[in-house]
Amino acid sequence: MSTSLPTLTLHPPTLIDLDDLYAFEMRNRLYFERWINARPADYYSLEGVALAIQAAQQDAVKDSAYQYLVRENGVLLARVNLTQVKRPHHRQASLGYRVAQEHNGRGVAKAAVRLALQQAFSELDLWRVEACARPENLASVKVLMANDFAQFGHSRRCFQLGATWYDLLHFEAHAEN
Repeated sequence: MSTSLPTLTLHPPTLIDLDDLYAFEMRNRLYFERWINARPADYYSLEGVALAIQAAQQDAVKDSAYQYLVRENGVLLARVNLTQVKRPHHRQASLGYRVAQEHNGRGVAKAAVRLALQQAFSELDLWRVEACARPENLASVKVLMANDFAQFGHSRRCFQLGATWYDLLHFEAHAEN
């Protein structure tokens, strides 16, 4: 297996991406819901995804959040988001990402997070990015560590998925890294 990361592109979602994004979300819905809470049921329609794209565009204009689609050779593999943007005294955001189940294990998340950090620290002029991962999600923890995140906390029983409460590990990365 090659140790090189895939060559990916990162771009904000537009209505041109509607069909691809809808297919991506539908194909991976059950897989994603093993790790995060389900989106509202009305999201899972072309109209729901179109509204979500428009909301993402409005968030970017307001400088409150930035969503990106991750592609390789035109194929949508993943999403990466910088949300909860705080300015002017913090210049920080929270990172989230999701990779299509069929593309796990190829370094897509590692490369996508690297691209998101480049975007955060250069184009968006942020100083700090935070991320969380469940302790049992070792792949996600490895992705963060490989991108120079440092763990700064551990919250116990703070995240509910279904009827189960989970711990979260808290990580941070800084522009100077």
